[in-house]
Amino acid sequence: MRYLPLNDADRRQMLSVIGAASVDELFADVPAEALNADFDLPDHLGELGVERALSAMAAKNRDAGAGPFFLGCGAYKHHIPATVDHIIQRSEFLTAYTPYQPEIAQGTLQYLFEFQSQVAALAGMEVANASMYDGSTGCAEAALMARRVTKRRKAILSGGLHPQYAAVTRTNLELHEDDVVIAPPDPAGAEDIVSLIDEETSCVIVQNPDVFGNVRDLEPIASAAHEKGALLIAVVTEAVSFGAVKSPGEMGADVVVAEGQSIGNPLGFGGPYVGLFATRKKYLRQMPGRLCGETTDVEGKRGFVLTLSTREQHIRRDKATSNICTNSGLCTLAFTAHMSLLGETGLRRLATLNHEAACNTADALGAIDGVEVVNQSYFNEFTLRLPSNAENVVKALADQGVLAGVPGGRLWPDHPDTENLLIVAATECVTDEDIETFAAKLREAL
Repeated sequence: MRYLPLNDADRRQMLSVIGAASVDELFADVPAEALNADFDLPDHLGELGVERALSAMAAKNRDAGAGPFFLGCGAYKHHIPATVDHIIQRSEFLTAYTPYQPEIAQGTLQYLFEFQSQVAALAGMEVANASMYDGSTGCAEAALMARRVTKRRKAILSGGLHPQYAAVTRTNLELHEDDVVIAPPDPAGAEDIVSLIDEETSCVIVQNPDVFGNVRDLEPIASAAHEKGALLIAVVTEAVSFGAVKSPGEMGADVVVAEGQSIGNPLGFGGPYVGLFATRKKYLRQMPGRLCGETTDVEGKRGFVLTLSTREQHIRRDKATSNICTNSGLCTLAFTAHMSLLGETGLRRLATLNHEAACNTADALGAIDGVEVVNQSYFNEFTLRLPSNAENVVKALADQGVLAGVPGGRLWPDHPDTENLLIVAATECVTDEDIETFAAKLREAL
């Protein structure tokens, strides 16, 4: 056991220092069913048996490109140019480690700097970091940052915030014994979140477009939050929307958090993804994560370095702004490569194609008897109210080869009024034939 140098006496000493009676106490916050999950797998098999068993399981999945695909809710199917994959598979990028030594990591540091510049411009902010793990962890880090800035311990979360983002944020804040207020889901996007803000509020977290697809004006919320001394955190799960929707920074947001998967990164069974994080310059020293800065070397030439490294890898853990100890480096490179290929004009055109696809899809589905488009506005995602349980409809359409969307009851199982809601996303990958097939199969299923 040469790789496990600690003995029982060492473990007892460490436990006594931190005040834990046993190792099990370290996992007290993890539900017992998660620690002792019963997996439906054979106890043991030979190598050939394992390959066959796992191949049979994998065959049950339907590839996103195998037919009409209208899933969204935070993970979107977009076209990725072949150039992006070619660039990120170059060995100097694919195998590069953390750029602690700037003198041998200028290439990595430069693309991180360019990534930050792109994110700040998209978000309408002054500074951005070199990424978080994903959008949901970025959202939680933004809430923790707000409590450091305001010295308050109450967060208000919109009912239009993706419930998984809300869950990650709540978990992080409640471990600090903060008060977390989550508004109920509001498919029409008409919630009065301003009335929930008070002098104890550290931040208000609002998604735009929200999880139902509604495009919102953040300016009144920003004004109300600032009047009470709170920060407005804007969350964006569909990065392509930056090409069409007014930036959160322009609408008064103090922190912008986004999921960057839509640009350069595939669906990939849920990851790895890349969290975008940008804020005002005055909050720079409270910003979590890795930050790449521009400087000059001893010869006066332009160079790049990691700077303001207030993370637990560089300073005492209890003084760190964040305990996220890395960034999604290769995913940021994919994002930056795709954005560089698009440019501003290309991103706006891509956003237009997405909106057109959504409009055509909504028109076709909304014309079906009993189907109602809930939204007054949307980008490339909208919500339908069906005359029957949406989850059953989704299953029926999946059997017909159409991945129809995300049923509301799956995201909000405790809210029975969401069980007939179906959240539909249409990107540039959706064709007119896909829309016709979806409409025909939905009409049959209903």
